[in-house]
Amino acid sequence: MTVQGRLTTIEQFGNVIVKTNPQDGQLVYLKDVARLELGKFNYANNSFVDGKRAAYLLVYQAPGANALETYDNVLATMDQLKKQFPADLSYIVPFESASVVKVSIKEVVETLAEALLLVVVVVFLFLQNWRSTLIPVIAIPVSIIGTFTFFIPLGFTINTLTLFGFVLAIGIVVDDAIVVVEAVEHNMNERNMNVLDATLEAMREISAPVIAIALILAAVFVPVGFIPGITGRLYQQFAITIAISVLISAFVALSLTPALCVLLLKPTKRDESSTGLNKLFFKFNTWFERVTEKYGNGVASGIKHSRFVVIILVCIIAGAGLLFRGKPSGFLPTEDEGRIFITFNLPEGASTGRTVATLQEMMKELQHTKGIAHFAALGGLNAVNFSSKSNSGTIFCQLAPWEDREDKALQLQGLMASLQQRMARFKEATTVVISPPAIPGLGNTGGFSFIFQEREAGGDIQTFDANLQKFLGAIRKRPEIASGFSFFTASTPGYKLDIDREKAKKLGVSIADIGSALRTYLGSAYINDFTLYGRTFRVVAQADSSYRGDIANIGQYYVRNSAGGMVPLSTLTTYKRNETAPLISHYNLFRSAEINGNPAPGYSSGDAIKALQETAAQTMSQSYGYEFSGLSREELLAGGQTIYIFALSIVFVFLFLAALYESWSVPFSVLLAVPVGIFGAILALFFLPKLTNNVYAQIGMITLIGLSAKNAILIIEFAKERVDKGMPLVKATLEAVTLRLRPIIMTSLAFILGILPLVFASGAGAQSRQTLGWTVLGGMLAATGMGIFIVPVLYVIITRFAYGKEKLAEMEKNYKPDEEHGGPKKDDQAPEDTATKDGGAPAEGTVAPA
Repeated sequence: MTVQGRLTTIEQFGNVIVKTNPQDGQLVYLKDVARLELGKFNYANNSFVDGKRAAYLLVYQAPGANALETYDNVLATMDQLKKQFPADLSYIVPFESASVVKVSIKEVVETLAEALLLVVVVVFLFLQNWRSTLIPVIAIPVSIIGTFTFFIPLGFTINTLTLFGFVLAIGIVVDDAIVVVEAVEHNMNERNMNVLDATLEAMREISAPVIAIALILAAVFVPVGFIPGITGRLYQQFAITIAISVLISAFVALSLTPALCVLLLKPTKRDESSTGLNKLFFKFNTWFERVTEKYGNGVASGIKHSRFVVIILVCIIAGAGLLFRGKPSGFLPTEDEGRIFITFNLPEGASTGRTVATLQEMMKELQHTKGIAHFAALGGLNAVNFSSKSNSGTIFCQLAPWEDREDKALQLQGLMASLQQRMARFKEATTVVISPPAIPGLGNTGGFSFIFQEREAGGDIQTFDANLQKFLGAIRKRPEIASGFSFFTASTPGYKLDIDREKAKKLGVSIADIGSALRTYLGSAYINDFTLYGRTFRVVAQADSSYRGDIANIGQYYVRNSAGGMVPLSTLTTYKRNETAPLISHYNLFRSAEINGNPAPGYSSGDAIKALQETAAQTMSQSYGYEFSGLSREELLAGGQTIYIFALSIVFVFLFLAALYESWSVPFSVLLAVPVGIFGAILALFFLPKLTNNVYAQIGMITLIGLSAKNAILIIEFAKERVDKGMPLVKATLEAVTLRLRPIIMTSLAFILGILPLVFASGAGAQSRQTLGWTVLGGMLAATGMGIFIVPVLYVIITRFAYGKEKLAEMEKNYKPDEEHGGPKKDDQAPEDTATKDGGAPAEGTVAPA
């Protein structure tokens, strides 16, 4: 036996019997007293795509999923489903966040290839034959590919941060192999050793510096990987990527590189009779020898006038501190991610019809706006606070591909300014054009997020709104803030309905029935479900629209009393006009309103946050307070962590050096080179106003700790070895600097040219790459240009203090020069108080004390 279940058609619902008259058998059907139609469940939201009516399908990436793989699979699934669509139905993807990931990775991969090419050119220029060049070049893919093998156990992904790490790693991992090859060639060509002996001797000399450099760079980056929170997550993959690649490159330099040297290298002689490239290389080498001689003389002069060098270093440290104070800070740069939001509010109480009409006019404007590829409009939604109101609307704009928007006016800031100006012609609408947050999920907008709070309960909502508007007025006067807005309002017109409870009791009407009637007529009431087209839909009852347009219609609403009679609601209720807030938010339990905005041109997000804090201190009473949310909150947390990150890296480097050299003086000599690199980095940022001291700049500065230490180690390691054997301190230092200048310049230049593609980046993610590139470029230029003069002087000063005159003199008495260092015989040396090195370099006794 089967019976009919759910009703499925309008006719069947219309024939539902709602009343019978037993006396005459008359029936009252639902269609007699109601209008029935198939319609939308919610008429408040109206969706469009590129000006046409549309239905949205929102797809969110699951935690841990691959963004690009998810995007490609969604498109493949939709292409498959499209085959079943009616002829007049299609689909489009008007708004997505996968393209920026895809393009950013493509841009960084191209940067990676350009960096590799530039590094190869530098290596070839200095090593001067393809055999020597091939060995360091082989080390690059071995180190990079080897690093990928650690991604799976570490849970890393190929993203912009890890690729940034690889871009910097190219210039770093090649260093170890360059040092080995350069040392082998020096032994072969200058000391006439065969390739095997030259390789063994080179490994004896440079194994310790290679290991030291690898450990120092790992010591810089590994601790950073354990920092908690979002800041730690940003540092982590970048830092660990470089640390692993550096350790692998050190292993390759100590194992594969010597073997390749024995197999590939041959002695080469270049003189005036050489032809072709060899003649050019001979001229280059002759020029570089003169530079090396002048450099040695400059270091000797610096040692002689060490007091002035120390003063210069102090000035550099003080200057870096002043530049840091003067440079605006930030968290993450606002990137052109190819997306823009346009959100507007009409006057409070505006109908859905007015909102849709305004939305359609705005869409017509966008159809004629160059740089906009697609747009998805939604009436009834405010994307800033995600409230649903009849007077709100939002348009999600997908911009044209980056290569089609090279004109500055078509890039993010230019388009936002242009659209803000275009939308200003809609006088009724309060419109804001905003960019998405740099990290999805941290707020709904770019710029700052400030939470205005009422800390003492029981306050009037109108008073809260008045204080909010007062604060907004104050921050708009600040030069640091370009715009500050809040969509909170307490002036939405409405009615306050009072129920006469005593009268309702006398007439036998339940208060619950009054509430149910009001809810059903003015709102809606869910009845049950029905099945159509194989899907389940809701049955909803409410008063017809013509009976909900005026508050006077309440007199036509009836409620049944206990006697079965119908009582009009107008006899039980009274009403009066009022203004109230349609949406009241709470943040950490306190009544709150969110204020969003952007810093003014020339100011950073850090400046804007400071301005907000100062304004709050000046204008807020004790009953009110504030907090930051989204990216602003993370920026404040990151600001407190930065100093600890740097301190942690410095401490680890110091401990590694102290353990490696069993000395406290060597770590100080190395680490005092770091301020020089940091000074160069902040100086570069200071003269580039569009870049801020943000997370990417701080990542670059942490990288500079290791790179500055690397150059210092190459000098100090060789000087210390000679001093410990008894060579006079100044002579050992001068010999070390002249001997290691070529590999220092070679490795530094390879790194500098390797990061040039970051410096001149464009397109998606360009701001992040430029910040990182300029930071490291400025730091390396300073560390190479000034550091190679300051480090030897500091080593001499600190070694004198650490060893003492008596110990140094005792060590010099036992010194026996040998040919491996090219040192002169003991009896050939001039007296220490008058002797000078080649070119007039002062001997130990002639140098002014520190």
